[in-house]
Amino acid sequence: MEIQQLLKGEVIVLLCVVLFFCLLFLFLGRSMGLRQGRKLEAAEWEGRKLEGIVRTRLRQSRSVLGGLVSEQIAPLIPEFPFDPGDCRFIGKPVDFIVFKGMNAQDISEVIFLEVKSGKSRTLNAQEKRLRETIQAGHVSWAQFNVGQKERPHHRL
Repeated sequence: MEIQQLLKGEVIVLLCVVLFFCLLFLFLGRSMGLRQGRKLEAAEWEGRKLEGIVRTRLRQSRSVLGGLVSEQIAPLIPEFPFDPGDCRFIGKPVDFIVFKGMNAQDISEVIFLEVKSGKSRTLNAQEKRLRETIQAGHVSWAQFNVGQKERPHHRL
């Protein structure tokens, strides 16, 4: 009888130890699963966020490229107000310099032309400064002769 009671006590202790380890593994597995789930959720969210950023950048890039193409083909548009043969594409800091009358070999005016397309209708800081400089009359002629050591004279 004593042995049976002793065995019963050992079995109960053994069952308690097994139950403790089962609960411990269950708890650890659940917490590891939750942690891994949060990591996957964060990675998925970052992926969606990155995808949104890439989409935005692509849209902006297309818009900029469309603007650059529009600037260069502007003289070919029927409503363009100048003779395309009088225009020279510069790109920066102004899109075109129009030599009015150049095709007729009688230049009567020089026009600095900025072409705007799409939603971008305002001048950037550099374009504004150039416009102000031109409007203030700070425009001159210079000639550089290759091989001469003297500095060019450029004030009219």
